Amino acid sequence: MPKYLFFDEIQEVEGWASACKTLRLRDNSLFITGSNSKLLSQEYTTEFSGRYISLRVQPFIYREITEYAEELGREVSTLDYLIWGGFPKRFEFETPAAREAYLNELNKSIIQNDLIVRYNIQNTELFRRVANYVLKSNSRIFSARSIESYLKNEHVDGSINTIIKYLGYLEEAYAIDRIRPFSPKTKAELAYSFKLYDTDVSLNSIHVKDGRYDLTHNFENIIYNELIYRDYKLEVYNGERGEIDFVATKNGKKYYIQVAYSVAEDKAYQREMDAFGVAPNDAQKILITNDQIDYSTSIVKHLRFEDFLLSDDL
Repeated sequence: MPKYLFFDEIQEVEGWASACKTLRLRDNSLFITGSNSKLLSQEYTTEFSGRYISLRVQPFIYREITEYAEELGREVSTLDYLIWGGFPKRFEFETPAAREAYLNELNKSIIQNDLIVRYNIQNTELFRRVANYVLKSNSRIFSARSIESYLKNEHVDGSINTIIKYLGYLEEAYAIDRIRPFSPKTKAELAYSFKLYDTDVSLNSIHVKDGRYDLTHNFENIIYNELIYRDYKLEVYNGERGEIDFVATKNGKKYYIQVAYSVAEDKAYQREMDAFGVAPNDAQKILITNDQIDYSTSIVKHLRFEDFLLSDDL
């Protein structure tokens, strides 16, 4: 009779990998979950001799949200998703106050307190400052030096090496993702900068004041999360005429994607369309906005936000 064993955060137990290997040799099926990307790092996976499958479980995407909400007898708008993201348990709370309390506790317990204990962080105030700053500054190009400058303006001391280390902790805990810009001019990655995205946009929204939610940057973050879910490899493309938000590659196909909450104003429309000038002439160019009007041209395909969220692929 098959036996199924489930372990959560087992990496906190000394010698766990060897113990799991022994259990596996006795014909047990093991399911191991944790909130650290190093859970299946090389130092542990050698114990399993390649006999494992690794899956990253992410917050719900919009299609999953609508399915779950239907089971609960609710409806979830795209605006709700833009602000409060896809952590499943938030849908079980009846009031906005209870939902926000849950998300704040999630941020406090997992992203801050757990990491402080796990990595024995001594300067807890600096770590919290860095974490809060980057989580509420998603969908932007950063460098460790720019974060250092921000902290100095706030009269907080933090070295570049410490900031880089703290960013690594947040990434290992799946709180943030980073992708590096690529410059065709230098034919190389821009080594000291990166674009940062929250694993879930609620990690931005719980940090804002007076209900001034950052819809513009959350919008791009949502597109990033959806594309990652669909297994696209993503780059930021920096050219002389501007930046392409995403170069998305999958199955040998490459898409140049611009993202904007709205291009209803002429200036915004021109800015987003001009950015496509850095892309090859024969490239597949896609513009994703929250506008209801179709802004497609002979060379650019426009996707409405909700249509993109409910589609199977690009």
